[in-house]
Amino acid sequence: MWLVYAFVAAILLGFYDVFKKVSLRDNAVIPVLFLNTLFCTLIFLPFIVVSWACPSLQDSIFYVPVVGWEVHRYLILKAFIVLSSWICGYIGIKNLPLTIVGPINATRPVMILLGAMLVFGERLNLYQWIGVTLAIVSFYMLSRSGKKEGIDFKHNKWIFFTVMASVMGAVSGLYDKYLLAMEGQGGIGLNRMVVQSWNNIYQLILMGIVLLVLWWPKRKSGTPFRWHWSILLISVFLSAADFMYFYALSLDGAMISIISMIRRGSVLVSFFFGAMFFKEKNLKSKAVDLALVFLGLLFLYLGSR
Repeated sequence: MWLVYAFVAAILLGFYDVFKKVSLRDNAVIPVLFLNTLFCTLIFLPFIVVSWACPSLQDSIFYVPVVGWEVHRYLILKAFIVLSSWICGYIGIKNLPLTIVGPINATRPVMILLGAMLVFGERLNLYQWIGVTLAIVSFYMLSRSGKKEGIDFKHNKWIFFTVMASVMGAVSGLYDKYLLAMEGQGGIGLNRMVVQSWNNIYQLILMGIVLLVLWWPKRKSGTPFRWHWSILLISVFLSAADFMYFYALSLDGAMISIISMIRRGSVLVSFFFGAMFFKEKNLKSKAVDLALVFLGLLFLYLGSR
């Protein structure tokens, strides 16, 4: 059943990427990201309040139990990791085509799988090694497609931000497994609603500091901020996608390597919108690169099921 939730999360993440692209077009990155954390917090804050006021709801999937500092310290660290990935990712997607950003993000499962080998002692079989190799080849081919648009993967700083976003996202995925998996499965077994709801609050606090320190003093000299309704939709689709993701990861037998691969299927949605609505270039060559990414993910799936 956790596979179904993972597929739903992938579709929702694809729309999340699209609305990020729309919101960041000719817009300031930091205030958009701050509003995203604000709206995500507002979506989940009622669950915290109602759960505290009505403990009888503890059998509900939306129940948020009261936890102490021993749990909150883990969530503060997660907020730092996620925001690092988000800031880099927002900067990258603002300055690069979706058809470049999407396939780069699709390599994240490979990083998670390699991280799982180092952190959780997992070992690759033949199919998994084939998948890793295909993903690396697809990334190289994607860099050649990018050069046709004047994007040099070696010297383009926006590519660096996008890659760093993927790396930190992989770290976040491994950390999620540690937080949500049962103790016998290498984790500490935290409640998923605690992780998602309080993580939003800590992200809001940290992003507020970034907004006041980095953006507000220089707001008149940089790209101005413009409100757009797509900013609200970023939060709606992200909250829904993360809810499905955490729920899938909390179920017995769920594998972070498989879930992360399925989530990167969101690139199909973002690639479609990049081609149809943003009129991005070199779609044929990028489609071949994308096919290699999915072929690599298929081998990873076959080797991990």
